[in-house]
Amino acid sequence: MASASTSKYNSHSLENESIKRTSRDGINRDLSEAVPRLPGETLITDKEVIYICPFNGPIKGRVYITNYRLYLRSLETDSVLILDVPLGVISRIEKMGGATSRGENSYGLDITCKDMRNLRFALKQEGHSRRDMFEILTRYAFPLAHSLPLFAFLNEEKFNVDGWTVYDPVEEYRRQGLPNHHWRITFINKCYELCDTYPALLVVPYRASDDDLRRVATFRSRNRIPVLSWIHPENKTVIVRCSQPLVGMSGKRNKDDEKYLDVIRETNRQISKLTIYDARPSVNAVANKATGGGYESDDAYHNAELFFLDIHNIHVMRESLKKVKDIVYPNVEESHWLSSLESTHWLEHIKLVLTGAIQVADKVSSGKSSVLVHCSDGWDRTAQLTSLAMLMLDSFYRSIEGFEILIQKEWISFGHKFASRIGHGDKNHTDADRSPIFLQFIDCVWQMSKQFPTAFEFNERLLIMILDHLYSCRFGTFLFNCESARERQKVTERTVSLWSLINSSKETFKNPFYTKEINRVLYPVASMRHLELWVNYYIRWNPRIKQQQPNPVEQRYMELLALRDEYIKRLEELQLANSAKLSDPPTSPSSPSQMMPHVQTHF
Repeated sequence: MASASTSKYNSHSLENESIKRTSRDGINRDLSEAVPRLPGETLITDKEVIYICPFNGPIKGRVYITNYRLYLRSLETDSVLILDVPLGVISRIEKMGGATSRGENSYGLDITCKDMRNLRFALKQEGHSRRDMFEILTRYAFPLAHSLPLFAFLNEEKFNVDGWTVYDPVEEYRRQGLPNHHWRITFINKCYELCDTYPALLVVPYRASDDDLRRVATFRSRNRIPVLSWIHPENKTVIVRCSQPLVGMSGKRNKDDEKYLDVIRETNRQISKLTIYDARPSVNAVANKATGGGYESDDAYHNAELFFLDIHNIHVMRESLKKVKDIVYPNVEESHWLSSLESTHWLEHIKLVLTGAIQVADKVSSGKSSVLVHCSDGWDRTAQLTSLAMLMLDSFYRSIEGFEILIQKEWISFGHKFASRIGHGDKNHTDADRSPIFLQFIDCVWQMSKQFPTAFEFNERLLIMILDHLYSCRFGTFLFNCESARERQKVTERTVSLWSLINSSKETFKNPFYTKEINRVLYPVASMRHLELWVNYYIRWNPRIKQQQPNPVEQRYMELLALRDEYIKRLEELQLANSAKLSDPPTSPSSPSQMMPHVQTHF
């Protein structure tokens, strides 16, 4: 993120700004070296290039390519430019110009990134400098196409906390009060035989046997049966997730599936109907019948009511984000900004996702009904809806560690296809499976944090850090499509977790205005009037856009907190000195905490 604290030309990421200030993340800081390196990172080559900066014109520099990053340092003395780009961020590398190109800086490489920016480098035509750089970049940016490991498997960073221990499914379900008389933990999927994209441990109705689950699996897309995500601590209504039923054009029925949904409804005796939220537009759900899918009809599921949430598919979301990039990079479309933004439909999609999650949360919070959520396969829109609803309902997930657990549980363990949606190490940039579904979820979280500035323990910096490392391939957290694939690759043994980095420097990611509230349910306003484009993420590469960070109020509040801590420390020192002089002070306070009310900062 462009920052006021660095040169106006600086265009590296938010995390790399923090790298300038701290060495806690293990980066090699030898000042004699031209490029910072992580343990396990090796320099492959370096070349003199001209960086075609879209904001300040051509800048002469030297580019260093390692097995993890592209690092450019300007050679001009009047301005310091640093580009620090993880190779995992690169989506496409193209050659620009040919042997006959005569225009200035018309021969070189054009690099498209996944994080809303493009990079252009001009090179000399003589020799093979462009070919060499193209081949090296292609090899290390797309290692899977060259039988090379992703950098996460080479990363040798060490942290004082192990992020892989953050999420323990048994502990998380126990926190929710499970198992109980109505819900049990099953290990039927221990070897991923029931469903290869589900986690090993599942929570299902007590009255449903493992044989019942096997029969239900045959009628659900990809065998993704309805399983519990969250239970309300008081009214005991639940959020259950799954994939679409395999109804098909002939309108097939499955008595085991119908009975199973009734068993879910009966886990709470107070409710007469089970509410089913199908994330898709109804037209799409009907169309899915042609490919063997479909939805729960009233005829078959008498004790359920079905609602469609009109959230579009992965292809629509991908095209929408492309349009956002077109209006914000490299130049912001200022003359018709509102109409241009509206034409992308991005905020409209954010609104529909938030509206759906609000409906899920409200139904469960009111105790009126338990909720079953699905889309087509139950790993994209379903994950958005369940995780956002849980974030609204359960304040634990609004803490730093709770948010990590939410992502680890609802997204990573339940099989959101990160490898396919992001394309880690894969050169096929036109792959129809690519889609910004997880980015959309993080955007929704940011919208909520704007509307409830004291409700979240974490700040915007954490959200941007997560998105940066969604692409970087520095950590194993978001690699592969499902838990079974991660186990086969021994990801937790062979890679570092992103949560290790975050939890070893939590103060960086804390929201100073955070007020812990146990039972508060958040209902964000999902109207277009209250949603805004996340400028600090989507337009962060443009130095001409005035950055909203650091927030002056937040900065002043942090200063006051630091001042308070300093006063408390001085009080403790004075008290220690005082107690050394007086052997038995009957009237002095027994601890500094008793004196604290005198020095608290009233805000």
